[in-house]
Amino acid sequence: MKYLLISLIVLIFDLNVNAQAVMKYNKLTPEEERVIIDKGTEMPFTGKYLNFDGKGTYVCKKCGSHLYHSADKFESHCGWPSFDDEIPKAVKRIPDADGIRTEIMCANCGAHLGHVFKGEKYTEKNIRHCVNSISLDFVPVDKNTIVKTGRAIFAGGCFWGMEHFFRKANGVISTDVGYIGGDKDNPTYDEVCSDNTNHAEAIEVIFDNSLTSFEEIAKLFFEIHDPTQVNRQGPDIGTQYRSEIFYLNEEQREIAEKLIKALEKKGYNIATKVTKATAFWKAENYHQDYYSKNGEKPYCHSYIKRF
Repeated sequence: MKYLLISLIVLIFDLNVNAQAVMKYNKLTPEEERVIIDKGTEMPFTGKYLNFDGKGTYVCKKCGSHLYHSADKFESHCGWPSFDDEIPKAVKRIPDADGIRTEIMCANCGAHLGHVFKGEKYTEKNIRHCVNSISLDFVPVDKNTIVKTGRAIFAGGCFWGMEHFFRKANGVISTDVGYIGGDKDNPTYDEVCSDNTNHAEAIEVIFDNSLTSFEEIAKLFFEIHDPTQVNRQGPDIGTQYRSEIFYLNEEQREIAEKLIKALEKKGYNIATKVTKATAFWKAENYHQDYYSKNGEKPYCHSYIKRF
């Protein structure tokens, strides 16, 4: 018993030491702490990265987590660096106490970054992450060790079932279900289900390009739903349940059209549309990983090999 107690004490000590090592952050200057820890704001038009156009990745000053790709940076003339997209799962949003603005923080360590704004129409994504330069560091592309990721957006019936299959696929890093292709910003589930907003229930898939490809992901899309059905999937009926690929670049469009032609040659009457992607609006939290959370299985999706 004595030796068991000693072993437990040693184990707890080791775990505590390891936890402290994991939580070790970069040392901050007093001015960095004022912004990053105390949620201050640097003076406009003074930040290091305001007029900076290097190619690479912006990372958290406090913990080094990757936050933004340089390709998503744009000039808004607001006085601070602006981005219209973040690296998936990297940024956390918290409503300010005044109920007007939304704070953005590093999802890993909670460092204050700035605020996010919608509806200003600076870019097609209609989003502006207004970030303090002092909250960031920059990793040039030639030193960038981040995994090269791909992104794809598909609609094919109830997004619960789509996510059930995609989140298990080889090379998939993360999935989010949401809405796309409609006429209203930030729609709710009830609004989409009214069949009046023209949105489709959809899934955004982030994948590791070293392990899979858009073509492989797209093939899976055609094999986990019935691409011959129009505005429905199984018992779910309505335009929100349509089959559609929302391409992000010309390469994705060409691949999608190639796969459709291949299926048509096999005798399938494909109803799937191929459309340029617009803003993807993430669905309410209770829809994310729905079947995994509830221990259920899809009622209108199943895998059928077609390629």
